[in-house]
Amino acid sequence: MTNISLDTIANIEQPQSGKPDDWKRFFSFSTDHKVIGIQYLVTSFFFFLVGGIFAMIIRGELITPEADLIDRTVYNAMFTMHGTVMLFLWTFPSLVGLSNYLVPLMIGARDMAFPRLNAAAFWMVPVFGIILMASFLLPGGPSQSGWWAYPPVSIQNPTGNLINGQVLWLLAVAISGISSIMGAVNFVTTIFKMRAPGMTWFRMPVFVWTVLSAQIIQLFGLPALTAGAVMLLLDITVGTSFFNPAKGGDPVLFQHFFWFYSHPAVYVIILPIFGVFSEIFPVYARKPLFGYPFVAISSLIITGLSGIVWVHHMFASGTPGWMRMAFMFTTMLIALPTGIKVFAWVATIWGGKLRLDTPMLFGLGGLIMFVFAGITGIMLASTPIDIYVNNTYFVVGHFHYVIYGAVVMGMYAALYHWFPKMTGRMYSEGLGKLHFVLTFIGTNLNFFPMHPLGLQGMPRRVASYDPEFAFWNVVASIGAFLLGVSTLPFILNMLGSWIQGKKAPQNPWRAIGLEWLVSSPPSAENFEELPVIIAQPYGYGKNEPLVANPDALEIAHEPH
Repeated sequence: MTNISLDTIANIEQPQSGKPDDWKRFFSFSTDHKVIGIQYLVTSFFFFLVGGIFAMIIRGELITPEADLIDRTVYNAMFTMHGTVMLFLWTFPSLVGLSNYLVPLMIGARDMAFPRLNAAAFWMVPVFGIILMASFLLPGGPSQSGWWAYPPVSIQNPTGNLINGQVLWLLAVAISGISSIMGAVNFVTTIFKMRAPGMTWFRMPVFVWTVLSAQIIQLFGLPALTAGAVMLLLDITVGTSFFNPAKGGDPVLFQHFFWFYSHPAVYVIILPIFGVFSEIFPVYARKPLFGYPFVAISSLIITGLSGIVWVHHMFASGTPGWMRMAFMFTTMLIALPTGIKVFAWVATIWGGKLRLDTPMLFGLGGLIMFVFAGITGIMLASTPIDIYVNNTYFVVGHFHYVIYGAVVMGMYAALYHWFPKMTGRMYSEGLGKLHFVLTFIGTNLNFFPMHPLGLQGMPRRVASYDPEFAFWNVVASIGAFLLGVSTLPFILNMLGSWIQGKKAPQNPWRAIGLEWLVSSPPSAENFEELPVIIAQPYGYGKNEPLVANPDALEIAHEPH
């Protein structure tokens, strides 16, 4: 295996994570992938709280049929900002942060391929975060056009100013796209070129497979969205006519640009979470991952199919009948590789010696809610059902079961599982389980009622509604407030444990993965000597070593 020379990597001698003076590193232009990973995670969680506050205000408005809490225009702007913040400033950056921290450790590399590019990509996140939040405060903000910014609504400029809310919103989205493309180049290069000796494709952890698959989607999909955002920006600022129907433009073309990336983006988000499930279930069931090669390859199949499903978002946009049928088929087809993964996880758990620690609870909860989301997803793939519930709360409920039910639950599972590795401290199991119970109940209370609401015909993005929808809206709002409360034990747990938690054993879960064979937290260069891999990463119960040179690593001596 060819490795990039260490001379190309700007290693900075810094204290290990977890030491008293370590906090200064997180405010620097560090090139250490572990520091950058935590920078991503902490920054994105801050914006997660911001987006959550928007959501609670929205649900506060919807607890009564009348629009009696905030102005309708402010409500529309909050609706747009909630979606944009949660996607571009929480979901994507948090997954990039987790991947940044873990991928080099999992493949036996000392850092990412391009450390400075890695740092630059992160520091663009707070920049476009500030620009995005400023768009909410300026006149002409993205209140009416929604988070998808469809023209012709989005190309209206009621203020007459070149710098208004819609312009800043589009600028933030474009910068976000550039940052993500930079990250994708880094991840793909790292995984292809910097694997340790013996780390063949089918010795890579599934998490690495899923990150690779997700970042390939970023490379072929993000340029379309970024180009569409720039073209729309030009329409607003300099008077071009790409999407302006009054000047011969085609507004539906923007929908194609937007959804060509924005539906595959769901797989960019969910694929790393599939990887998290694949790493966590074998550890807490003490069994090898069932069907490992098929689970790995199914990620690439999802990547390929993700590029031919986007038009199902446009079934109500005058799409020709033949196109509806074709994209209905491809959308349903993508359930097959996804089903392979679900079957493998259930088979891994079945008959295992389950240890229901907090990471496993969040993993199981995320799996349950993803299966429910998959059922409603197959329903939405059907053209007649999709047209019937188009732009209703049924779609919102399905989407949030994926994004919150599966992705956020999976992210919490990952944070708890790798918290000892990142900090060298143990979290509080009691607070972790309280966090799980509140999150699981709150998620279902919040998002399940949206399905009957949508089937009854309640449209999304409305501040007032017919009183017949009141009951389910009250239930959903109670769930939203419970989700807000659920973050409190998590914050208390993470901060308190990081500052003064019990010192973590080197390998508290008795895991086999390569990242657990080094110190917790790892040293600046990860490995004193590159490991030589001789086995698959899921050998639970097989009593076989993972590496041929264990003396080169600080290996935990707990039994498998």
